[in-house]
Amino acid sequence: MTDKEIIASYKDYLSEQRNYSPHTVTAYMEDVECLENFLMSEDLGNLMTVTDRIARFYVSSLHGHYDPRSIRRKISSVRSLYKLLVDRGELDRNPFQNVELPKESKPLPKFVYEKEMNNFLERIDSSSPIGKRDQAIFEILYGSGLRVSELVTLKIRDIDFFNHTLLVHGKGSKDRYVPFHETEKERIKMYLETVRPLFRSRTEEADEGYLFVNFHGGHLTDRGVRKILDTELAKQASTMKLTPHAFRHSFATHLLDNGVDLRTVQELLGHVSLSTTQIYTKVSKEKLKEVYMASHPRAKIK
Repeated sequence: MTDKEIIASYKDYLSEQRNYSPHTVTAYMEDVECLENFLMSEDLGNLMTVTDRIARFYVSSLHGHYDPRSIRRKISSVRSLYKLLVDRGELDRNPFQNVELPKESKPLPKFVYEKEMNNFLERIDSSSPIGKRDQAIFEILYGSGLRVSELVTLKIRDIDFFNHTLLVHGKGSKDRYVPFHETEKERIKMYLETVRPLFRSRTEEADEGYLFVNFHGGHLTDRGVRKILDTELAKQASTMKLTPHAFRHSFATHLLDNGVDLRTVQELLGHVSLSTTQIYTKVSKEKLKEVYMASHPRAKIK
């Protein structure tokens, strides 16, 4: 088979058998053409004559031109092509099956500084019912480090005002208890006493007991929380790049910055593995370095 025939056949396979979108198919085609151009420029034959050595050479040639994620995607595309050729009996083995790929670097969690977070929370207008609800939402997200999915599945019965704890239903059906502070308690009580009954009066749907409801009395969703945050940022004319999950990241980072040990933060976040929590220590180190470089007299000398 010629390269042209191979590429045409692969394109048909992706669109007709795998039902990939035109955009995805185009991306796969570009990845295969990248390999084809490499073979041509290095005079290494065609798609049917690629060996394990050539495959490794190709991967190494991508370094310095593409980031690890792009390299992994490109190799995934051509690996899929060669798997198809092997399955169809056109080739005996897949030269890209065992090539070593670069590890993707995990981006540091996005967080905001304590002063910025406090300013954001204090500037929420709590004179309206919606403002009171929104204030409670963001106090819980930041004060207890919940995921948005955990926040919207909280039920009134999960709140223990006497012990200042929330029963959180986490990933993989793993429940945990997390504490909440006095300000959170006040915000939640205010919302429950004055806002939730008002919103619930606007619907005839059965009350499932979820803590947070929308303006029409229905169950508040993840998407609803994101929309609420975007609206509040616009009201405050804020330039912060704040997402609902950034409250959780800020919660963990600020606790570590103030001396809380990693194991405790792990428990509060509901992480199964300590390694998942350890990424926040990198954030704290970066902040420490930033403060040092901005404050030490010798560091400021140009």
